[in-house]
Amino acid sequence: MDEFKEKAHYIAVTGIIKKEGKYLICKRSPNEKAFPEKWCVPGGKLEVKDFVNTPKDTENHWLGVLEKTLKREVKEETNLDIKNLGYVSNIAFLRGNGFSTVILSLSADHAEGEVKLKEDELTEHAWVTLEEAKQYDLIENIYEQIAKVDSLGSKTI
Repeated sequence: MDEFKEKAHYIAVTGIIKKEGKYLICKRSPNEKAFPEKWCVPGGKLEVKDFVNTPKDTENHWLGVLEKTLKREVKEETNLDIKNLGYVSNIAFLRGNGFSTVILSLSADHAEGEVKLKEDELTEHAWVTLEEAKQYDLIENIYEQIAKVDSLGSKTI
């Protein structure tokens, strides 16, 4: 692996969104490069534009970029606003192009809005209980992340 690929990573953030005891899952478009037509939770890649054009929180740094990215991605993909974000887990995988992707999974509560999918990325959605989630063809580890959030109930992660 060349030095650039060894040190460069995509960074993505996903959200386990809870509303009235159910969790939002979405089916990926057949056109997606990674995990087409699998069920997932909303999220996306961190982009430089997520912070570079905003004021820095310290002299040299922007804080909370993952949370801001997740709020943006969830709004773009599902039309929902979220609140009460917390850490769930992190995973990594290698993409077909040889670059690694590090995914940070956060939990969130539904704040407001009705689901309206960004149809070029997501084709279906469902609000499911933990038990109902077993019936869907989920991307690996999504069920375990939902289970972790579910086991905590209303506790902070």
